[in-house]
Amino acid sequence: MDALNLDMILVLVTIAVAVFLFIVEWIRIDVVAILIMVALPLMGLVTPKEAFCGLSSNAVVSIIAVIIIGAGLDKTGLVNNLVTPVLRVAGNSTSRIITAISVTVAGISSFMQNIGAAALFLPAIQRVSKKLKIPMSKLLMPIGFSAILGGTMTLVGCSPLILLNDLMAQFNLKPFGLFDVTPIGAALVFSGITCFILLGRWILPKTETDEAEPKAGSEASDDGDTAADIYELRTPKDYTHYREPVTVGDLRERYLVNVVAIVEPPDYKIVAPPSTMQVHSGVSVGVFGPKDAIERLAKEEDLELMPQLEVFAEELTDQESGTVEAVVAPRSDLVGRTLKELEFDARYQVTPISLGRQDETYLSDIANMPLRVGDVLELHGTWKRLQYLHQGGSLLFTMPVEIEELKKDKAVFAGFWLAVALIMVIVFKINLSVCLMTGALGMIVTRVITIDDAYHAVDWRTVFLLAGLIPLGMATEKTGTAAWIANGVLQGIGPTSPIVLIGVIALLATFFTLVISNVGATVLLVPLAINMAKASGLDPRMAALAVGLATSNSFILPTHQVNALYMGPGGYRSTDFMKAGVVMSVLFLVVMVTMMSVLYGI
Repeated sequence: MDALNLDMILVLVTIAVAVFLFIVEWIRIDVVAILIMVALPLMGLVTPKEAFCGLSSNAVVSIIAVIIIGAGLDKTGLVNNLVTPVLRVAGNSTSRIITAISVTVAGISSFMQNIGAAALFLPAIQRVSKKLKIPMSKLLMPIGFSAILGGTMTLVGCSPLILLNDLMAQFNLKPFGLFDVTPIGAALVFSGITCFILLGRWILPKTETDEAEPKAGSEASDDGDTAADIYELRTPKDYTHYREPVTVGDLRERYLVNVVAIVEPPDYKIVAPPSTMQVHSGVSVGVFGPKDAIERLAKEEDLELMPQLEVFAEELTDQESGTVEAVVAPRSDLVGRTLKELEFDARYQVTPISLGRQDETYLSDIANMPLRVGDVLELHGTWKRLQYLHQGGSLLFTMPVEIEELKKDKAVFAGFWLAVALIMVIVFKINLSVCLMTGALGMIVTRVITIDDAYHAVDWRTVFLLAGLIPLGMATEKTGTAAWIANGVLQGIGPTSPIVLIGVIALLATFFTLVISNVGATVLLVPLAINMAKASGLDPRMAALAVGLATSNSFILPTHQVNALYMGPGGYRSTDFMKAGVVMSVLFLVVMVTMMSVLYGI
């Protein structure tokens, strides 16, 4: 084994520092990547041009385009339209529900970010859970794992596979096509769903919330939804005489209804009034809630229930306002804080209707409940205000916030440009980044999504994480560090067959993706795997593919964004992920290696 030189030592130290910082998270991982991007040319390990080439790489451009295309599909509601028919097909059978939703989520994840696909179905899963009395813990983990597995079905399904061809280009290896990984990904999805159907009763947890009694302040209707509508009431002229002042919040707590609009004397209309606002005499009030609760409010408070919207006929129409469900996102700045602490209604001028958590829907005192990742907030407000809240990124909206300039016919354009991008890849064999950017640009030109919304949709942390780590992979190869590590590993395991070597590489990738990001694991391990393959006579493309696929084998710890999103609503603990994740990880490795052997004759 050759001795280490100074450049190799510097690369190893850089890798060690990067992995350490990824694990302890003292510095955000994208900042770590940028530091590496700047440090490498300062140490003379790469040229300045090589250090910043990641920003213009095919992988980075492809990821930007995929995110924009996904945002366009989301804004038109094209993907969301799948929810209702899928649930109708699933029926009342637990296994059919898991299968139908898992297959759909996996398919969506193959073309857009899996966190988006997972968030899209969360409220629907919660409603099904309540309606059929199926514990959330039995539904969310199989569906969440399917979202992760779906990313292996196409070359644009997850960041590692998008990155793969760029890393292979340094070794002049033939790139993979868009659907070259589809048979392997489909087998992984099928085996994952089958595993939960057959073994779910043993590997899925039975959380405390599965058998919990209904909590105070929580209600669940038979259909799992708030069967509510907007009604207009009018207070009598002597409403505030001889009584304590009544606020919007008082009416909510007494009758479990929500004041979504009110007239402030003399005639100033306010949509989404704050809970502290007083209800005056002789004014109109717009109230959202079940009809029986509205009638009880009218009777006990001596209010006149109007036959239809009159004063608020314009402000509360479907064209101007509405109700949406939003999921508290991982890394959201709302986590751990209450709506009251945030002054949510006054700050965003929207009305929180209910809060869904695990198997409960809370209607009262939700302003004082600290928010958790995966909580589902039902919100009412004007489309303009909801759009503003959506742009903040702290909440993942499960349905599009349709404002005037977003029309339903835009879904046709969104579907068309997605098809154009795929046809360009499959039929004309044009570079992947060019095809995807064509689809993204087409959506912008046809106003499916504005250029500002496109910029906002892109996760720039992922972009700079990729761009910063690509030169580290180049330095690892350029200095001979990858070859040195590869020879060391091969000497350690001794002579072995190609199929065993693929298994070893996949195992290494699985371990690294659990402790650092899947992008970081891919950048570090692809050069290493290719050198190991060359030294042992294995096809280096297969070694690289093993890394690209195995970095999605992230089930044992709740470190993946999808696992983090579902952890709270499912009532899971880390040990629950370990129990099911170990089984899934072993199955993943066995199916992946077997499929690669069958398809490529390893």
